[in-house]
Amino acid sequence: MSLRNRCPHAIWRHYPVIVAGGGIGGLAAALALTRRGFAVKVLEQAPELGEIGAGIQLGPNAFAAFDALGIGDKARGRAVYTDEMVMHDALDETLVARVPTGEAFRQRFGNPYAVIHRADVHMSLLEGAEESARVEVLTGTTVQRVEQDDDGVTVYDAKGGRHCGVALIGADGVKSAVRRQYVGDEARVSGHVVYRAVVDKNEFPVDLQWNAASIWVGPNCHLVHYPLRGGEQYNVVVTFHSREKEEWSVREGSREEVQSYFEGICARARQLIDLPKDWKRWATADREPIGQWTYGHATLLGDAAHPTLQYLAQGACMALEDAVTLGEALRVHDGDFARAFAHYERSRVARTARVVLSAREMGRIFHAKGVERLVRNDLWKGRAAQRFFDAVEWLYGWRVENCLAA
Repeated sequence: MSLRNRCPHAIWRHYPVIVAGGGIGGLAAALALTRRGFAVKVLEQAPELGEIGAGIQLGPNAFAAFDALGIGDKARGRAVYTDEMVMHDALDETLVARVPTGEAFRQRFGNPYAVIHRADVHMSLLEGAEESARVEVLTGTTVQRVEQDDDGVTVYDAKGGRHCGVALIGADGVKSAVRRQYVGDEARVSGHVVYRAVVDKNEFPVDLQWNAASIWVGPNCHLVHYPLRGGEQYNVVVTFHSREKEEWSVREGSREEVQSYFEGICARARQLIDLPKDWKRWATADREPIGQWTYGHATLLGDAAHPTLQYLAQGACMALEDAVTLGEALRVHDGDFARAFAHYERSRVARTARVVLSAREMGRIFHAKGVERLVRNDLWKGRAAQRFFDAVEWLYGWRVENCLAA
């Protein structure tokens, strides 16, 4: 049965693009699509739109994407702009690396480095979507399966609902139902557990209230902190190699568990794990990079396409880049989804795979022990800022103007 027959009450040429997932990637995709003139229907499984988690870091590439999506001012107004990125050894407080992110950084990459609450990124995208008046959002709607024919897609949800569209963007996260149907691969559980919390400024140690994205690296663990929301809150993230066999999951954390993994680290860093009253616990995973994520009228985006570990702080940034690149491909190919999806995929596969693989290696560097720790601490000694900038040019140098160049 054709899509026209399955959905007889709609005018075919007015069908929307279906976006599975209403998180950062899904809303960014919705915005990119509306800017190309498409109506969009977003299917979100949660009962209401929102983001769990705490802070995230935004490289210059994220701000380039925000501008392309028309929400640059909204996102900039909610971000905290750091003076530097700084790494210390968590055992002896040795300064391992310091990367200034001030004027020279902005001059090099055209945009700042910043930190922000995930919810504030999501809110900026949602406001943009609401202003467009071309985005319909259905919450409490879990995608179960997809059918395709020559005309487009029909998405069936867990309640038996049917949603017809000219195309489907699978932006439904790390446990994507769209990816499960078309790829069916297994997650690569890392064994690394992440605890995240937000602490009010008046409860955060004065001697750590730095305007910096700060990391303390230790054997099989690390700790991160940085300011949020005008410096009124601080994001605290701790990561360790679990003793248990982990499954990909998110749940409430245990104060006793997290404290048990940080014996031996210096007192200055250790005080971070004593601060939060409530923790969220993530058992992390990624997937092996794949060379195809377009299947007929459906394509993948964000964590559904290339879930990554957190060690490059680029998960949200890659989803934003994906959305902008998809929009640009549709512009170049005048709304032809087949050609646009192929161009989008071709432009993104190698770059996002490099992020996934580089994040794994960065996790090894962060968590080095023994002689590897000594090598790690010697890697960046005395390195000038411009050499750090050169090393991340491939990552932070992304622009809308070059996004289809691959």
